Amino acid sequence: MNPDYQVVVHIDERHKGTLGLNNIENLIADLGKDKVNVELVANYEGIEILLKSPETYLEQIERLEKMGVKFAACSNTMRQRGITKEELVEFAQIVPSGVGELVKKQSQGWAYIRP
Repeated sequence: MNPDYQVVVHIDERHKGTLGLNNIENLIADLGKDKVNVELVANYEGIEILLKSPETYLEQIERLEKMGVKFAACSNTMRQRGITKEELVEFAQIVPSGVGELVKKQSQGWAYIRP
C-alpha cells in the first residue's frame, strides 16, 4: 500500500530536535501512520539528536521508529564531528550527504518540513 503523503523533516540545529520530533508525532496523529511516510534527515548540529548518549531524544525517537519513521544521518557531518555509526541509534541509516538526501526526496515529490 502506498501512503497518501511523503514528508522529509530536516533537523540541522540541536535545539530544534524537540520541535521536529513533536511535529512528526503531530503529523502522524493527524494523517494516520498508514497514510504517511516520514523521514527525518539530521545534519550539522542536528545529528546530535540521533546519538544514543546523552539520551535526550532516545525515547521519543524509538517510539517514532516503531511507527515507521526513518532516520537518516549525514556521513559528511559524522566525519566532520568524529561521530561513529556505533554512537548513533541502531536504526539510523547513514546517507552520503544530508543535503543530497533532501534534494532526492524533494525531487521525488516529498513535502519538506524544517521546524
